[in-house]
Amino acid sequence: MAMDPLVNTVLLSLPDEMERLLHAPTRSYVRDSEATASTPVDVKEYPHSYVFIVDMPGLRSNDIKVQVEDDNILNISGERKRNEKEDEGGVKYIRMERRVAKFMRKFTLPADCNLEAISAVCQDGVLTVTVPKLPPPEPKKPKTIEVKIG
Repeated sequence: MAMDPLVNTVLLSLPDEMERLLHAPTRSYVRDSEATASTPVDVKEYPHSYVFIVDMPGLRSNDIKVQVEDDNILNISGERKRNEKEDEGGVKYIRMERRVAKFMRKFTLPADCNLEAISAVCQDGVLTVTVPKLPPPEPKKPKTIEVKIG
């Protein structure tokens, strides 16, 4: 007895569809990924430093973390939170378009960075992280070896 090709196609694709559903990313993962991807960053190189400029409107400096991981990864992260005072007084949102989410951006730093002198300043919703460069190493002078008469 031959199977209907349509039924055969549906039955064969069922395992693939189940796999996709079981391993689909969660809503919070998708939301956090979108927040991470939508955090705009400009990176500039100057003669003596690298500068990372990140738009962070509405964030306080204590909501932002700037860290160096594994001696060469600059990690900029934070969380945009809802104003808790508004939540207490029976306030009902009619429209909520401003994101309440976590964000994170990671950057691999070049070898010439001075990790001990990194600075970060947040002003008017813009975070500026400055990573100074190490001075270039001085070229090694050739070592002269005295030739003795044997």
